[in-house]
Amino acid sequence: MNESADVLLRRMRSELPELWRYDDLSPMAVEETAGHVTAFLDVLEHGLDVTQARTPPSAVEVARRFARSGVPISKLLRAYRLGHVSLLQLAQSTAAGLTDDWELINASWLRLIAMGFEYVDRASEQVVAAYQQERDRRLQRRLVLTNEASRRIGTTLDTARTAQELADVGVDDFADLVTVDLLESLLQAEGAHLPSGPSVLRRIAQQSVLEGCPDSAIAAGRTHTYPEECHPARALASGQPLLLRIMDTGVPAWWSPDPERSGALSVPGIHSVLVLPLLARGSTLGLAQFFRHRTAAPFDEDDLLLAQEIAARAAVYIDNARRYTHERSTALTLQRSLLPQRAVEQSAVVAASRYLPSGSRAGVGGDWYDIIPLSGARVALVVGDVVGRGLHAAATMGGLRTAVRAFADIDLMPDELLTHLDDVVIRLQREEAPDAGETSATCLYAIYDPVSRMCSVASAGHVLPAVATPLAADGDSAASTSVGFPDMPIGPPLGLGGLPFETAQFELPEGSLLALYTDGLIESRTRDVDTSRAMMCEVLAQAPDAPEDICERLLSALLPHHPSDDVALLVARTRALDPGHVATLDIPPDPAAVSEARVFAAGRLTAWGLDELSFTTELIVSELVTNAIRYAKPPVQLRLIVNSTLTCEVSDASSTAPHLRRARTFDEGGRGLLLVAQLAERWGARHSREGKVIWAEQALPGVVR
Repeated sequence: MNESADVLLRRMRSELPELWRYDDLSPMAVEETAGHVTAFLDVLEHGLDVTQARTPPSAVEVARRFARSGVPISKLLRAYRLGHVSLLQLAQSTAAGLTDDWELINASWLRLIAMGFEYVDRASEQVVAAYQQERDRRLQRRLVLTNEASRRIGTTLDTARTAQELADVGVDDFADLVTVDLLESLLQAEGAHLPSGPSVLRRIAQQSVLEGCPDSAIAAGRTHTYPEECHPARALASGQPLLLRIMDTGVPAWWSPDPERSGALSVPGIHSVLVLPLLARGSTLGLAQFFRHRTAAPFDEDDLLLAQEIAARAAVYIDNARRYTHERSTALTLQRSLLPQRAVEQSAVVAASRYLPSGSRAGVGGDWYDIIPLSGARVALVVGDVVGRGLHAAATMGGLRTAVRAFADIDLMPDELLTHLDDVVIRLQREEAPDAGETSATCLYAIYDPVSRMCSVASAGHVLPAVATPLAADGDSAASTSVGFPDMPIGPPLGLGGLPFETAQFELPEGSLLALYTDGLIESRTRDVDTSRAMMCEVLAQAPDAPEDICERLLSALLPHHPSDDVALLVARTRALDPGHVATLDIPPDPAAVSEARVFAAGRLTAWGLDELSFTTELIVSELVTNAIRYAKPPVQLRLIVNSTLTCEVSDASSTAPHLRRARTFDEGGRGLLLVAQLAERWGARHSREGKVIWAEQALPGVVR
């Protein structure tokens, strides 16, 4: 029997050498061959019915192992045919040595052929069934693994998380260890080129069937390089996947950049590795490697195809996350650079602000806020929101903020400013590429005057501000606070065109609070807007806090978690200018009143201790009042305001705007505004529905601006 088995094995080794390259299959093949020879000889010796012969269990197990190793079924069946032929030839030669009766030999030969075919057919049917069952199970498992990869990889736009999802899926009944390395250059900047030397990789994720990844040579987050001639380096350079079988024990020479660490690994012996370059959009992102050291079956070509499919899917998700992270970082940097970098110098309000980018995968939005000092000690408070996400929204926001500042510089009323801003958005829409999407935005523009304590507000599709006003105290009890939202119309969003905006005006007691914000602060999936507004009112009702503290309390109350939308918040507490810092004089339409105006100005400056500015102030007052009497309509009024600067204002009922002009040598006039421009630090004009105001500012002595 042993001699027959040896003959069969030698022939199969000679004609089917590819079956013997699997070390774990060779011992089982020997056992299987011996089992078949024993079973067939028992049939012959005892005259048994072939249908009663049992296929050796080792044959069924070998068929299953062949299926797990990816050996084609044709190879298995050919081995059976070779074994059948070899066994018959052996029997024929043995019979010829026992007798010279050729009729007996021939009869025996025919019987052996019939019994041999029947035995091989029955055995083949059983091993093919076992092979197909195992193959179907493997295909089902791979289908499940592919579905799991589709479901579990790419759930976020976080690069490290996506790589970890690939590693987690890889160790689910497939590999014993999965590592994911990304090129350090691609993690640093968009579009960076590979270095000329060995590529520097960062271990971004890894997972093992052993707790704590003791079988990994490199800790997550560490950088490393592979020697240029090793398998991972070649796969990284060529972009071609590799299936490696490691015959010796231990770990590969390239496995650890630290030889001491490699020797300390608690790995029984890596015997099979899949090295897969992560490719996306024509670029190599890094490497994913799958290792087996506890699973007995080595990786096969089918495993390589499966791993390629999973890795290719993960590479696209990783690249999406990397691009999103880079664009988000760029947009956020751009947006923060366009927002106010430091508190502006003004004395009308005490203000605090916050900007929170969203935590969603949608990207950075176009929310912004601004505080703009205006003439006459007034201040403009602005909050806006550009529809859209990413770099385009941030750039559009910057353009609109610049436009608002330009329009504020010419002292437009809130409704007039929004009308001009609407035209800007419409022009941007016309200049956009057809596939860029429609540009739209909302904006709230408010002007507060600390002299009159009047607040003028207009909205272009923006949420209304919250207003908290202190109420008078009774006796020794603390003053209470009334919180609400102004009863005013909300105009259309910017970019629609042709629809009007309206300005609402209301008086604010000193110490009132104005809270301007974008809708990301009050919109939530867990509560409605009315509930959010009520919570905001509750926070603002606790009035004594400084605006900085109020900002923190509002964000803590309304946004306990990271916001799903961008949030811009601007909180301002109003101040009122001391009446003693304002002086007004009604000017009759008589040129003789110019002298009276100069005397009035000099007297007020003396009272304020600003005699150093008397000469220049008298000249400015003289020129502005003269122009108003000569060219404008009554009533004319002179107003002096001392605050952080000294402001001279002359108002009249004319809407004609003044302008500088060059006076010729012998002209008697035309030099007034030119003189004012030379003497004042800033000057300008603002229009109202009653007329216009010409103003000029001077720095106070000893004040550095």
